[in-house]
Order: sequence, then structure tokens, then C-alpha cells
Amino acid sequence: MNRPFFWTTFGTVFLAEVGDKTQLAAMTATVRSGQVWTVFLAASAALVCATAIGVALGEVVFRHIPEHAIRWVAGTAFISVGLWVLVKG
Repeated sequence: MNRPFFWTTFGTVFLAEVGDKTQLAAMTATVRSGQVWTVFLAASAALVCATAIGVALGEVVFRHIPEHAIRWVAGTAFISVGLWVLVKG
């Protein structure tokens, strides 16, 4: 295993997840149910499954589509959603 890449990936994903809607949903479920460990295990399992899907799809997509095209499409989609939220919000 490439340890520097592991920690870079960990840091990137951790920072992306802190304060997002997933964390808010987990906090809400904990407050409503009072079942800390159930929420922790369920949320952890859900994040592992979502990440597995992302990794698997990423591997397939990057085999068939050039990286520069993916970056352009992802960037355009990100900006478009941001503008849509601002206009519709």
C-alpha cells in the first residue's frame, strides 16, 4: 500500500465529508433516536458502500474516457449546480 497516497486520500475525503449533508443526517438521526452506535454503524456502512461504488465506477470510467474530459465535465457540472442553487434558492 502506498502510505502517502492513503493519507492524502483520507485527508481529502475527510475534509469533503465534514459538515456536509451526510454528517447532518447522522447527527439528526442520533438526536432523534438516541442510538449512537446504531447510527454510527449504519452511517459508516453506508459511506463504505457509496465509496465502493464511486471507486468501481471511477475505475471503469477512467479506462474509457480521458482524464481531461472527465475534469471538464465534472467542473462544468459543479458550476452548473452551484448556479442553479443560487438562481432557484
